[in-house]
Amino acid sequence: MAEKVSALASFEEIAEGIRAELVRQDRLREEALVLSRQVIRAAALSIRATHRQEFSEAEKLFSEAFQYLGRLHEIVADCPLFSALGYIADAEKEYAEARLTYALIRDLPIPRPEELSVPVAPYLNALGEAVGELRRSILDALRQDTLSSCEARLEAMQQIYDFLTTVDFPEALTGGLRRTTDTVRRVLENTRADLTLVLRQRKLQQALEEFEGRLP
Repeated sequence: MAEKVSALASFEEIAEGIRAELVRQDRLREEALVLSRQVIRAAALSIRATHRQEFSEAEKLFSEAFQYLGRLHEIVADCPLFSALGYIADAEKEYAEARLTYALIRDLPIPRPEELSVPVAPYLNALGEAVGELRRSILDALRQDTLSSCEARLEAMQQIYDFLTTVDFPEALTGGLRRTTDTVRRVLENTRADLTLVLRQRKLQQALEEFEGRLP
C-alpha cells in the first residue's frame, strides 16, 4: 500500500507540472495572438503611409511591426508548436508585404527573407500581395496623371509573377502560393489593360492636339 501512495504522490506532482506548463503555454499563446494583431495593424498602416508618400512614417511603422515580430519569434522559439498557428504566418506575411511594398514603390533593393527574419512561405505570399499594392500605386498615378513610374512598376509586377510561376513546390512548403499566384496573374492582366488604355488615350489626345495645331 505504501508503494501505491508513493506512486500516486509522484503522479500528482507530474500532473501539477503539466497543468503549470499548459497554463504557461496558454498565456504565451494569448500574447502571441495580441502581438500578431499588432504586427498586422502596424504593417497595414505602414503600407498606407507608403502610398501617401509619408515615407518616414512608413519606416517608423514597419520598425514597430518588426519589434512586435521579434517578440513573436521569441515565443515561437520557446513553444515550437506555435509555429503551425496560422496567425503567426499571417503576421510575418503582412510585415514582409509592408517592407516589400515600401522598397518596390521607392525603387529600392528588395529585401531578402533573411533580412526580414521571415520564413520563405510567408515571404513568397507577401511578394504576391505586394503586386496588388503596385497596382494600387499605378491606379493612383493614373488618376493623378503622373505616368512616369507606371511602366517600371508594371515591369516589376511582371517579374514577380514570372518568378512565382516557377516556384513549383508542394503547398505545404509554399503556404498556398498557387492561389496567390493565380490572383497575381489577374491583377497583372487588369493593370496592363488599364495602363494600355490610358497610354493610348494620351497618344490620341496628343495626336489631336498636334493636328489642331497645324490647322490654319
